[in-house]
Amino acid sequence: MHVIATAGHVDHGKSTLVRALTGMDPDRLAEERRRGLTIELGYAWTALPSGERVAFVDVPGHERFLGTMLAGVGPVPAVMFVVAADAGWMPQSEEHLVALRTLGVRLGLLAVTRADLADPASALEDARARLAAAGLDEAEALAVSGRTGEGLDELRAALDRLATALPTPSPEAPVRLWIDRAFTVRGTGTVVTGTLPAGRVAIGDELELNGERVRVRGMESLKEPVTTVTGVARVAVNLRGRVSPERGQALVTPDAWYPADLVDVWVSPAQPDRIAEAWTWVVAHIGSAAVACRVRPLGPLSVDNGAARLHLARPLPLHVGDVLLLRDPGGVPRVTAGATVLDVRPPELRRRGAARDRASVLADATADAASLLRTHLLLRDSELVAMGCPPRGPAVLAGWHADPEHWAGLSARLPEVVRRHAARDPLEPGMPLEAARHELGLPDRGLVAALVRPPLALVNGRIVAGPVVAGRAGLPAPVALAVRRLIAELADSPFLAPEAGRLAELGLGPRELAAAVRAGALLRVADGVVLPPGADARAAALLAALPQPFTVSQARTALRTSRRVAVPLLEHLDREGLTERLDEIHRRFR
Repeated sequence: MHVIATAGHVDHGKSTLVRALTGMDPDRLAEERRRGLTIELGYAWTALPSGERVAFVDVPGHERFLGTMLAGVGPVPAVMFVVAADAGWMPQSEEHLVALRTLGVRLGLLAVTRADLADPASALEDARARLAAAGLDEAEALAVSGRTGEGLDELRAALDRLATALPTPSPEAPVRLWIDRAFTVRGTGTVVTGTLPAGRVAIGDELELNGERVRVRGMESLKEPVTTVTGVARVAVNLRGRVSPERGQALVTPDAWYPADLVDVWVSPAQPDRIAEAWTWVVAHIGSAAVACRVRPLGPLSVDNGAARLHLARPLPLHVGDVLLLRDPGGVPRVTAGATVLDVRPPELRRRGAARDRASVLADATADAASLLRTHLLLRDSELVAMGCPPRGPAVLAGWHADPEHWAGLSARLPEVVRRHAARDPLEPGMPLEAARHELGLPDRGLVAALVRPPLALVNGRIVAGPVVAGRAGLPAPVALAVRRLIAELADSPFLAPEAGRLAELGLGPRELAAAVRAGALLRVADGVVLPPGADARAAALLAALPQPFTVSQARTALRTSRRVAVPLLEHLDREGLTERLDEIHRRFR
């Protein structure tokens, strides 16, 4: 299926032409038929000579209904622009063309209607030149009459050629179905309709509407039941969920769009004479949505372009690269500018001059992951996907991507951060990952670990800069010397732990002992009782040779130590599962 919107001045025969092409009346409301004036969006469809089906979204042409016109044109990839031969180019012809140019619509055709009432040559020439200047230079131009049928066969053939030229959207693209109608059907429930520009929707799919999950109960496309539909297509979706949808909301793939109410944009005025009206309060249009927003210029705005920040009245599901159409909300509705979204989660502007600096950044920004990372420095995969810029380069950590320059700077800073930490507390066996994370301002400890490179090493959750032997960090030289002296003293009596006084004489106070124990240089079996590393295994071997079971006294004798050491050492062996206490007196080797 292909979907094409109409455009053009009021009373130039858009609905009449659609009716002649399809045999269906796009004017649904009784008031529209009574007044002969399109007020709401109309829908009709037909088969082209090739067998391809085309659906029309017929839009109102009156200036008061510009917002409704934009809701119909917004999600549609091509346009049938209508100009009456007996009236020629009119104000809303220009306004609709400005809207199409601003939205980036570049495919379509020109139909000059009422060719039975006036010579269409002049209107054809004038309108063709205007469309070409707006980027629709490849649009075919034909003269037709919806009343007599003149030129309709040629128009159908031109529509066939246009349909062939339309790009095929990816069925794997994330779904964003802008709702243009919402109603309730007795026995069925909530139904919404819209133009699906890309992606695939199937019965049973779970989608999101205003942050709430909903499920697709059923679907129709061109009044026919379907189980799956791919864009581009007109579709009616029956929803299951506690929601109250309305025009301007969107059904989206969960987690695939960013719900943004603050965006940084690059603004391009629709016409130079409208720049003064655009930079206060405006209405932002995208898809079928129309949302009031405040515009904050971030730097000087010219008649050509400039950077701005939009504060939207409600969040919209957006991607970087989306184009918003900005419209003057007061008086006669007029399109004032287009705004290309460059950031859906812009940084705060706190210091003096921050807005001007941000404008210079946006002047060079592009709609891709690299540009986003230059601003945000670090982003998760899921955040980049929701922003519409899936990551291309390698991740710095599973699930994380970084701006290369920022990542290199962090890597260069980490050794100095670890050195300062060691200077502040030389007895610490390295810098805890959490402390390094805080110092570097990183959101995840894993990112710190990913930065560790020789001569740094990661040991037991700490970053060390000194030598690491057998998985243990080195100790400050004075502490290491004191430990070596202690171990030398215990060489002949490894279980005769020194008293606190002797430890103090060696320079092993509580903090030094704690550092040595953390580094694995000493074994602490109780407060004030430290032994050489591996003493527990050696003790277990000696106790295994005793007649089983044995007593504390027998163990003390075998180990040639005091009760002060033997009791906590045996309790340590119990905890390690090397010995087992049988009663108040006896133990055995396990």
